[in-house]
Amino acid sequence: MQEEVLIQISNKIKEVRKQKKITVQGLASQAQVSKGLISQIENNRTVPSLLVLMNIIQSLNLDLNDFFKDIEHHKRSSQKVLLRKNKEYQVFEKESAKGFLYKRIYTHNLQGIPIDIVLLELKRGAKRNKAVRTDAYEYKFLIKGKIEYTIGDKKHILQEGDSLFFDGRVEHKPANIGTSEALLLVVYFFLTDGKK
Repeated sequence: MQEEVLIQISNKIKEVRKQKKITVQGLASQAQVSKGLISQIENNRTVPSLLVLMNIIQSLNLDLNDFFKDIEHHKRSSQKVLLRKNKEYQVFEKESAKGFLYKRIYTHNLQGIPIDIVLLELKRGAKRNKAVRTDAYEYKFLIKGKIEYTIGDKKHILQEGDSLFFDGRVEHKPANIGTSEALLLVVYFFLTDGKK
């Protein structure tokens, strides 16, 4: 299954849960999984097993056909150039963190490696209180601002033009320590099939 389909599934779970005014804990209890797992699935940080996915869909009181009818599976394109206009970027929420705005530019499976390209805007003073993990390698390029990135127990300061590459399975969290908003280009290289 291609990464763009997995991201659509994650987004749909979150959308439907919010539309039905079901809390993350409520869905987790219904689906008999942990609240943390639901959060990771909704935020594209892990891929649910088929059984877990079926339990979640059933817990949302959805018919399988209804759930999957809007999920698009794009065939490999023979196009060598893909243009995406700014207005086409998809705004989405990862973990609830005040002052974090994510815009998905592009998701694609490139020679068996799922990648997700995102713009992340951090408002002045924005920071995560709790570190997160991602089943991906992460590349960050700081377009503007000043960021402190804590990875494991080390802090890294990024100025405009600096970049960072790390294993997202290590706990990490960013903080905007500059005097204005910060803007990062983020590329996630997702781990699949036990790849290290």
